[in-house]
Amino acid sequence: MTLDEKQQEIIDEFEIYDDWMDKYEYIIELGKELPLISEDKKTDDRLIEGCQSRVWLNTELSDGKMSFSADSDAIITKGIIGLLIRVLNHEDAKTIAKTDLRFIKEIGLQEHLSPTRANGLASMVQKIKMSALKAIAGQ
Repeated sequence: MTLDEKQQEIIDEFEIYDDWMDKYEYIIELGKELPLISEDKKTDDRLIEGCQSRVWLNTELSDGKMSFSADSDAIITKGIIGLLIRVLNHEDAKTIAKTDLRFIKEIGLQEHLSPTRANGLASMVQKIKMSALKAIAGQ
């Protein structure tokens, strides 16, 4: 499945729900499917700065593809990082670095988050893209 197809799949799933309370519940459910970071990797260098909650992100590069695992102490945040990982996991670093995560705008996620959670979302995207840029530089 292409990156664009993964984004469209999320957009289609969110269109099923009419109200944002149902969408939040769905985000929470998605967080339960998150590839969890191992406890020994919950270190300060993996914390995403700018998030209201504590969010750890681990990045690995294998055969040119990036893999992510994460965890958060907040259920909504866990679902949000889960959405990002669902789209970007196992993608090429160059693709991740340049991709427009259009699904965020199309499902209305940013505008339905509190300002602090919206900042956290931006920080998550930035951390993932910076990881991709570091991977490119290291190749």
